[in-house]
Amino acid sequence: MSLIQEKLKEVIESNEVILFMKGSPDFPQCGFSGRTAQILEACEVPFASVDVLADSAVRDGIKEYSNWPTVPQLYVRGEFVGGCDIMTEMYESGDLLKVLKPESN
Repeated sequence: MSLIQEKLKEVIESNEVILFMKGSPDFPQCGFSGRTAQILEACEVPFASVDVLADSAVRDGIKEYSNWPTVPQLYVRGEFVGGCDIMTEMYESGDLLKVLKPESN
């Protein structure tokens, strides 16, 4: 495992909910990243975020880590959940809250 992959694994495993996105939740740099941050805020769960635009090694590394070609990417308790389309579908069906807050189901 490369150094960037090890760092990503450490960041992912040390945050219960983490969103790799373009920009930040307050200043998203793409519509998909903005949408995913809004969904998490609507779910009222605290989450960490990583701006992939700040570091090309992170931007490329996270795609390799998840074997998923696009950003944003959501991880919950170390597991890759998906990107914007998957999160939107899960949010609309109620499944995302079940993943984010399993204790309240």
